[in-house]
Amino acid sequence: MIEKLSPEDKAGVLAEALPYIKRFHGKTIVVKYGGNAMTDEHLKQCFARDVVLLKLVGMNPVVVHGGGPQIEHLLARVGKKGEFVQGMRVTDAETMELVEMVLGGQVNKEIVNLINQHGGKAVGLTGKDGNFIRAKKLMMENKDAPGDLLDIGQVGDIVSIDPSLIALLDSGAFIPVIAPIGVGSEGETYNINADVVAGKIAEVLKAEKLVMLTNTPGVLDKKGDLLTGITPRQIDDMVADGTLSGGMLPKIGSALDAARGGVKNVHIIDGRVEHALLLEILTDEGVGTLIKSK
Repeated sequence: MIEKLSPEDKAGVLAEALPYIKRFHGKTIVVKYGGNAMTDEHLKQCFARDVVLLKLVGMNPVVVHGGGPQIEHLLARVGKKGEFVQGMRVTDAETMELVEMVLGGQVNKEIVNLINQHGGKAVGLTGKDGNFIRAKKLMMENKDAPGDLLDIGQVGDIVSIDPSLIALLDSGAFIPVIAPIGVGSEGETYNINADVVAGKIAEVLKAEKLVMLTNTPGVLDKKGDLLTGITPRQIDDMVADGTLSGGMLPKIGSALDAARGGVKNVHIIDGRVEHALLLEILTDEGVGTLIKSK
């Protein structure tokens, strides 16, 4: 049970948050929403309240969501088994139909509804809306055989992102909620890794922060200790020596691209912690790893 705060403690919390509210007023905060925070009912409610509060105090949150567990559940129901290569989902034509159904329909609308129930004005989008995420087929380099390219189906590589639709929603006090689906030059549908989409959107919007919710405390060293205040160079070294691998690679890669592309601060935080978003943005301690742009 959570201990109730005294009036004095509550005042202290608000006083601690005030300088952060002033510093980030009018700034864009891109949030990659995933992991347990998307599946645990209590954490879902906490996340929605956090996003609404950030908007109400003058920030511009933009939510980009995944949906891995929900996709796996639907694939199992129709007798298909999900397959991953180097942390990326293999997506044939049938799987793409199911992915679009889950991400653009079920998951996106659930998040929109949740935020709206808590007083926000959320609007759901996929990259097909206004063609704002243009993509092409991703051919992935084989880590085990340099120079060899892997075809993983209808998985997309971002060509361009048009920020005007998101800017229009922000100016109207709406909260964009974006499913990571892109559109090709011939109208093809592409599944794009949500971490990649979040990172690129943060870069294009020149966001103040990119915050990625995960099922880990953050970036850990080989001893399992949490690291924070790290630089892109240190991340490169950790990838090279194998400290970071598997499903963390797309997330780390997106974080690095965003940091190098002008996003001032990238945060990889523990989405299993109640109100993790507010704790990271509005308190001194934070709850994860901060990757500095320089």
